[in-house]
Amino acid sequence: MLVQAELERMILDGKFLPGDPLRETGLSTLLGVSRGPIREAFRGLEEKGLVQVEKNCGVQVRTLSIEEADQIYDVRICLEQLIGRNVAMQLTKAGDKELSQIIGKMENAAKQEDVNPYTSLNFAFHDALARLSGNPKLHETYSRLVSQLSLFRRKTYIHNRNSMLASLAEHKQIYAAIEQKNADLAADLLSGHAKKSKRSIHECNP
Repeated sequence: MLVQAELERMILDGKFLPGDPLRETGLSTLLGVSRGPIREAFRGLEEKGLVQVEKNCGVQVRTLSIEEADQIYDVRICLEQLIGRNVAMQLTKAGDKELSQIIGKMENAAKQEDVNPYTSLNFAFHDALARLSGNPKLHETYSRLVSQLSLFRRKTYIHNRNSMLASLAEHKQIYAAIEQKNADLAADLLSGHAKKSKRSIHECNP
């Protein structure tokens, strides 16, 4: 599980890009483990939709088509609405503090034009919302879909200063709606945010 978690982190952080081969020997040396745990990790990552295992061709980071990304976004938009309503209705003080801290870090990253931390914090904010929804199955499903989408977005969409500032403003609005316990507004803002993300992948892939 630790090996799988580390490989997943490396993929989602962009250290391995879609289409990159993943070789047992090199990874076992890199992580300081035998090849057995690497093979087990590959199976787990294949189940999560992050790698492709092809007979006689080895293992590579999954390449997501724009059609598959569209399908995932359609599901994500519906989940975002449910997450927004749930979190707004039951946000705890601890959860509020966690979201506030993430927003603060996002603001610092945007001001410094630091793309990689901002992107990671963006994922962390949405993952926290799904976790704070109080529905573990919703969080599990959402995390799986977002992990797969990250393969597509990291390859096709890169933040710049203006896009980070615009994104930050949207996240602040979402957080404000949740903090005010405005469930309908939180649901609308989150689903609208996902719809905008869906449109952006087509702008990058005309």
